[in-house]
Amino acid sequence: MERLVKAIESAKCVGALTGAGISTLCGIPDFRGPNGLYRQPDAERIFDIDWFDRDPSIYYRGCADLVYGLAKFEPGPVHLALAALERSGRLAGIATQNIDMLHQKAGSKAVYEVHGSPVLHHCRRCGDVKTFDEILAMLAGNAAGFVPRCACGGAYKPDITFFGEALPEEAFTAAQSLAIKSDVFLVLGTSLTVYPAAGLPRLALQAGAKVFIVNAQPTPLDDYAEARYGNLSEFAAAVQRLV
Repeated sequence: MERLVKAIESAKCVGALTGAGISTLCGIPDFRGPNGLYRQPDAERIFDIDWFDRDPSIYYRGCADLVYGLAKFEPGPVHLALAALERSGRLAGIATQNIDMLHQKAGSKAVYEVHGSPVLHHCRRCGDVKTFDEILAMLAGNAAGFVPRCACGGAYKPDITFFGEALPEEAFTAAQSLAIKSDVFLVLGTSLTVYPAAGLPRLALQAGAKVFIVNAQPTPLDDYAEARYGNLSEFAAAVQRLV
């Protein structure tokens, strides 16, 4: 990955877009993988806002492990490499499609969660706010499918973007700005199939950035990238040597 490393070394601004591939290295199943969330019987309903309002237990049952069991997972090599790259002053920020909060756990500060985050939960009826840890406490000892509810009776919903909801405007605007100002843009662990987040590397290309892709599967932008690599662990090792 000498070409990628040299590009980072000479860049004035490096940005990154991360997807599920960097978290599967930590043992978290890809939602769309063979053991992922979307293989469950009610998969199409789990992250659907209309279904949440009808029956929030579908979400809480489906995500008992993959969202509310995240405490047992630690950041992987890519999370740690990007945090080190940010500390060195070389990385301006990370736009992530992931909702697992592992970038922050690794120490990254400039993280734009374009699909939202479970860090906060809001009551669907009155808007009351609970933190992720407060929701965990409410869920502790209860069966999967238990719904944490506000004093007003409304169900708490995580600030994850469900189907039928708009992306978080502030985070997505910041991610777009990052893509436009970057002269090197890294695409890590995403096949670039979920829009509008998948459009961020195109913005970077249009602004003149060199785009490097590290992903096990092909992406629609492979022919436009400076280079594409298949091994995220090798990428992480190369970056760690750089910093």
